[in-house]
Amino acid sequence: MHCIEREPRRTKSEELIHYAQNKKVAQINVELLGLSEDPNLQFLLSGGDLLKVRSSSWKKTRFYKLREDCKTLWYESHKNLRPSNPTFTVEDIAAVRQGRQTEGLRKYTDEKVEGRAFSILFKSRRKNLDLIASSEVEAKQWISGLEKLMSNMGKLTHQQKTEHWIFNCMRKADKDGNNKMCLKELKSFMRHINIEVDDDYAQLLFEKCDTSKCGYLDGKEIEHFYEILTHREEIDVIYASYAKTGGMMSAEDLRNFLIKEQREAVDLNHALTLINKYEPDDTAKEKKMMTKDGFLMYLHQPEGLIFNPAHKSVYQDMTQPLNHYFISSSHNTYLMEDQLKGPSSTEAYIRALLKSCRCVELDCWDGSDGEPVIYHGYTLTSKILFKDAIKAIKDYAFKTSEYPVILSLENHCSVEQQKIMAQHMISILGSALVTKPLGHQMPTGFPSPEELKGRFVIKGKRLNKLEDSFTTDASTTEDIVSEEEESGDDAKEEDQKPKKNKKLKLAKELSDIVIYCKSVHFHGFEDAKDNQGFYEMSSFKEGKALKLAEESANPYIHHNVDKLSRIYPAGLRTDSSNYNPVPLWNAGCQIVALNFQTPCTEMDVHQGRFLPNGLSGYILKPPYLRDRATEFDPVTLTRGPWLQHKAFHIMVISAQQLPKVNKKKSSIVDPLVRVEIYGVNIDVAQKETEHIDNNGFQPMWNATFQFDVYVPELALVRFVVEDYDSTSDNEFVGQYSLPFTSIQCGYHHVPLLNMNGDLLPSACLFVHTMILDEEPQPS
Repeated sequence: MHCIEREPRRTKSEELIHYAQNKKVAQINVELLGLSEDPNLQFLLSGGDLLKVRSSSWKKTRFYKLREDCKTLWYESHKNLRPSNPTFTVEDIAAVRQGRQTEGLRKYTDEKVEGRAFSILFKSRRKNLDLIASSEVEAKQWISGLEKLMSNMGKLTHQQKTEHWIFNCMRKADKDGNNKMCLKELKSFMRHINIEVDDDYAQLLFEKCDTSKCGYLDGKEIEHFYEILTHREEIDVIYASYAKTGGMMSAEDLRNFLIKEQREAVDLNHALTLINKYEPDDTAKEKKMMTKDGFLMYLHQPEGLIFNPAHKSVYQDMTQPLNHYFISSSHNTYLMEDQLKGPSSTEAYIRALLKSCRCVELDCWDGSDGEPVIYHGYTLTSKILFKDAIKAIKDYAFKTSEYPVILSLENHCSVEQQKIMAQHMISILGSALVTKPLGHQMPTGFPSPEELKGRFVIKGKRLNKLEDSFTTDASTTEDIVSEEEESGDDAKEEDQKPKKNKKLKLAKELSDIVIYCKSVHFHGFEDAKDNQGFYEMSSFKEGKALKLAEESANPYIHHNVDKLSRIYPAGLRTDSSNYNPVPLWNAGCQIVALNFQTPCTEMDVHQGRFLPNGLSGYILKPPYLRDRATEFDPVTLTRGPWLQHKAFHIMVISAQQLPKVNKKKSSIVDPLVRVEIYGVNIDVAQKETEHIDNNGFQPMWNATFQFDVYVPELALVRFVVEDYDSTSDNEFVGQYSLPFTSIQCGYHHVPLLNMNGDLLPSACLFVHTMILDEEPQPS
């Protein structure tokens, strides 16, 4: 959460004077973060010079320091046109990497600065900040200080984050720095936190808190103002309904709430465990009671969020064949932006892998000096070395998920450079690369994600059948194969007849490491059933795949019970936009590849699909998408085990601390909430609340909706918050998507994510959900 205010441009000396005047403020924030004894944090607050590296010719010294809010990093800019010095917050940082670990530092600096170099990586599309300290000691101080700050900021409770944010917004509104608040400053502060109030209400609120009648708020009066501001009427009502023991909740009262409202089958011990974990008042805890503060604390913990905490770790059976899972998959993974002139980067692979992507694409072409490169062919996109991409993939493949990664090769290289590709993969990936089938005989089906843990599987062309590798007299004289399905697609319209398949010479060394994912062209479901091995898979352009999913859904599902299918965006999506993945998942397609680099609704839904099961990147398909005799058709939807009609009741009660969309100081959000259902055709629906004028801090709707969900195992729910605009399109504020089957019933907070899929600190919705069984009905 940010306080939006354009501050005047400051020089280094002015920033240091400002810090000296605000040391007391810094100390309060340091204590709140639990880092009062940390020397590295004090070093960050004092600041220091760092060499900023952009290219071989652009390396300039800049002064960096942590501001007194212990959250914002300020750095000196020499750009004359910039109205204020640039800043970024600790919450913007995805990681701090020690040493020359980014493309920029490896390319533009010498090995001798290894110990002094570090990089700050951001959650958004913002470019990495590559820096060199004056000494190894100072580099370690920066790295350690930033990492501790990130860690401790992440450990703050929702209440502590709110206090930290409000305290610093109040400080910014206190223009004369006297730790008092006049009426004008109070109104300025409320605009900072995304509330617009009329003069009469501001006057009334001010007079209510100004008990000393001196014309400003001070000390206890500011505390009283804070209590009024953060008071949540809806929590009062819920708590009072169950706090039947001297005005507080006993363990029995809490158990009653959990059973009646949250629909949890729990005993008294569970209620006592929650009290011991979340009750902040020691006296109440000793009496086995939960205060209202403890109740609110519980509602902001995993147990109180809408996403079922039991689904947070791997809970599904991971011993099924690989093709029985939806697999998180990326298209043109190497691109950071669009498909025509955007940069290619190893960072794009790292970001996708850290988001649990399990199938990445490598578009390979001949490079100079005999080294193959990756880029989007026949465009102005930049190039990266194939071996650098493989190194990055190896380093980051299993940071988020330990389950297998598929390397999808789109090969345009000469035989000589194909051999180099094979050598790089074998030497860099080592024993983690699958180079032969598991076991000692020809397999009849895929291994499981569990069996392939920590392994890399290559998808690409192969010269012969996999069976041939088990016969001693098998030899391959033919070295010609057809090009990958995507080759040459970029210029074709969806309804244009495809050109004759181009031919490609394939190196045996590359062919031999394609084991479980041999690329073949699709010639119909019957042909695939009669002539293809289980390991032979086809890629489908989105238009063709969607047509099959609409017109031949059941045969497509049968095909995907035995085979893998990969779907990719149409070549005309040069802006890296995405298609709707849901109809393809409904047809059992496993590798539905999207442009991870593009924030959009489709990526939100994708992130929601792969949210459960420990962010493993693998979601077990429902039984009726794994059954060879299945009659399931998501379009016609006849009776069957898939039909489990649920009535989904939801009340959108309130929101807390929504961020400003427009950076203008006077702009306040007019929020509305839309609830969207994705799934089979009959389940697709959406409903939205009215908008609330000028209140992004704590708007309240109490709006109730009901949805009918017929195939819950394929349904997803997306909560979207928008800033209403009567004259133009609404602006995106935040969203959260999750599978219908991962929703908890009862009163829960819904965390909100920004456009890039990262958590918005402190921002959330508060809802009540109820899911009831209904009599199954055919469509």
